[in-house]
Amino acid sequence: MHIWVDADACPGFIKDILFRAAERTGLPLTLVANQYLRVPGLPNIRMTQVPSGFDEADKYIVANVQAGDLVITADIPLAAEVVARDAHALSPKGELYGKENIRELLDLRNFMDTLRSTGVDTGGPAPFSAADRQSFANRLDRLLRAQKRL
Repeated sequence: MHIWVDADACPGFIKDILFRAAERTGLPLTLVANQYLRVPGLPNIRMTQVPSGFDEADKYIVANVQAGDLVITADIPLAAEVVARDAHALSPKGELYGKENIRELLDLRNFMDTLRSTGVDTGGPAPFSAADRQSFANRLDRLLRAQKRL
């Protein structure tokens, strides 16, 4: 399993959890962003900088993800492409995207996007809470333990 991170909008505390997990497990971890990000000096952790532009990080991840990999993203369309490639997708708030829920989440996202384009104020996402951090850490740990058993 390779862990890919859609890192442009990924919160720092989630990156820290991922760095510790990669150090503990030895799994490869790649942060993909259109700006340079510092990463720990471990051989299994790297940063890939992509050109500036719409969805450049997403395109890079989709082009490189393999079945069984894990992608950390809050981007539902990216998660849908990842799931279609038989990889796992996990939101920074700990929601696991899978074949059983991605269509519904994508439809909801598209509906909300349509509402926003007509001028409806749909509000933004709720701020991260301690429960969200814990949910992410717990779900990540379960995924990594399940992968280790394979």
